[in-house]
Amino acid sequence: MPQKYLIKNIRVVNEGAITAADVLIAGERIERIDSSIRGTGSETVIDGEGRFLMPGVIDDQVHFREPGLTHKATIYTESKAAVAGGVTSFMEMPNTVPPVFTQDLLEDKYARGASSSLANYSFYMGTSNDNLEDVLRTNEKKDVVCGVKVFMGSSTGNLLVDNYLTLGKVFGGTELLIATHCEEESVIRENLARLKASKAVLEPSDHPVIRDDEACFESSFKAVQLAMQHGTRLHILHISTARELQLFTNMIPLSDKRITAEVCVHHLHFTADDYASYGNRIKCNPAIKAPENREALWAALLDDRLDVIATDHAPHTWEEKSGPYESAHAGIPLVQHSLPLMLRYQKEGRITLETIARKMSHAVADCFAIADRGYIREGYYADLVIIDPQQSAAVTRESLLYKCGWSPFEGQSLPAIAQTFVNGHPVYGNGKWDESKKGQRLRFNR
Repeated sequence: MPQKYLIKNIRVVNEGAITAADVLIAGERIERIDSSIRGTGSETVIDGEGRFLMPGVIDDQVHFREPGLTHKATIYTESKAAVAGGVTSFMEMPNTVPPVFTQDLLEDKYARGASSSLANYSFYMGTSNDNLEDVLRTNEKKDVVCGVKVFMGSSTGNLLVDNYLTLGKVFGGTELLIATHCEEESVIRENLARLKASKAVLEPSDHPVIRDDEACFESSFKAVQLAMQHGTRLHILHISTARELQLFTNMIPLSDKRITAEVCVHHLHFTADDYASYGNRIKCNPAIKAPENREALWAALLDDRLDVIATDHAPHTWEEKSGPYESAHAGIPLVQHSLPLMLRYQKEGRITLETIARKMSHAVADCFAIADRGYIREGYYADLVIIDPQQSAAVTRESLLYKCGWSPFEGQSLPAIAQTFVNGHPVYGNGKWDESKKGQRLRFNR
């Protein structure tokens, strides 16, 4: 007999509404949702009075650093941080060591996920200027791989794809979603050279000057042109500028969009004014920019020009973030605190619980055509998060589960996650863990 859990008297946040209901979980899936469910005595009953039930967050962009960079993070440590933050599924990027440029390396990632991830998982296939054959072989796995990642801008090693012929073949031949990091390398190099000629020492506040609006727009515009030319399913990651928003529309429903866009929590939270306080801690690519960009991103998120919220969780050790600006690594650890941060904005009246569920769960499932996840529906996997609006928690070094051991939110208090279910299993609840079951490989209805 499958383990059963009966959540009683909870407010279910789902598909644009908040409804008082009971929810019965049987094994991995939601068996029944009703106004009142009488238990048989075989269920573990959870009192949901005064609490909210939300679909587990699906984060479409994280960097968990395994293999090759495990001094920063591992799939186990970061998936545990994710679950503590209400993230029940993630999609992880290919810029590990070695980068995921072959089908064997891609499947090695999936084997690692199966053995150690507490959350559900998928991994992107990586692209370079010379691995086209392996990239196109991913078409055979479009029901079990989230997408193909293209770095159309400054990155590390040979992850940058700057051969326009190769880009055309990738966009023209890939049957999966293509996710792009868009920053124009030539613009960044010109800005850097000009700035270095004018000042002896660069500072964190120079980051959005080097990686400016033009660098982002030119690259995003190029990606949109390629996608329109080839009919590609394109998803542009971490939009950071007001200027880029003209490339996206809210005039058609998400289900009909071939070009979608993501905004990350740090671009909704920080601005360039914060470099004075945070320095290299908020150095990331694309850069956090002037305050007017943040306000434009919020407006576009709420009117559906921007489709999903993610993190671009990118942990580095404290030592790698310290020291001079030019040597400090770019990236911020965020996956443990993305939902709590959005819940804080909900308390402040900037976003509703229904919109949080839509942008962090429903829309991600729809964008990627994820099978049986992202909603609270009978028959769907029970990836669920219980929120107590009266609970909050201080962000301290001791509370962090990131292997890198630091967060830009240290010293702040954020709404807390009461309990997280992954595939019907209560992995996390009130500070206690049951790691006896691992997450599952995501499936896609393509």
